[in-house]
Amino acid sequence: MHLTDERPAATGRFFRFLQDEVAGADALYILGDLFEAWIGDDHGEQVAGDTANRLAALGEAGTRVYFMHGNRDFMLAERYAARSGMTLIADPARIDLYGVPTLLMHGDILCTDDTAYQDFRRRVRHPLTRALLRRLPRALRQRMARQARAGSEAAKAHKAAEIMDVNADEVVRVLREYQVCRLIHGHTHRPAQHALTVDDRACERWVVPDWYTRWGYVACDAAGCTLQVDAL
Repeated sequence: MHLTDERPAATGRFFRFLQDEVAGADALYILGDLFEAWIGDDHGEQVAGDTANRLAALGEAGTRVYFMHGNRDFMLAERYAARSGMTLIADPARIDLYGVPTLLMHGDILCTDDTAYQDFRRRVRHPLTRALLRRLPRALRQRMARQARAGSEAAKAHKAAEIMDVNADEVVRVLREYQVCRLIHGHTHRPAQHALTVDDRACERWVVPDWYTRWGYVACDAAGCTLQVDAL
């Protein structure tokens, strides 16, 4: 969703989504990048508190809420998760969705052709790096986050679109490793349903939208999954 105080339309759409689409569901899985940036659980934006209240209310009404870290909010920790009523889950996470083994991922680790990003990810996700970042003054972390976003946008401008998408061989590899035929992920900002065959098995890959110009979600029940996408 990439929520931030600077994008009130996306925030409003997300809150309506929770009220109109998610209320009454068994569970909500947030596959990372809930926020445009997250500098730590002392994050000062208004949207952080408002989102925590909405998610906590959803959980109190009976919908379980799960959160997986993305590349924008990997610093989100137990304190904010508890405040929001969210359960933190690993990336990848193999779950059972109405009898179908399903692999959930943020999606960035599938983009193996982008070697520069993968190197950066390994460095910043290291537990020692995150521990050190949390000890820095909030103002410094805010400045570092702005610089990181600017650097990321500049780097993407010089990368071929193909290397910022998932690597097809890596998709097949993880489906085999986790012994599933359904994968749901985000990150690439290319919402779609993809059909593929792995070891003579019909498999499917679902990609959720980014909530910049389009909003949407993947909904699953006992009958299967559907992708909903609309203009923001």
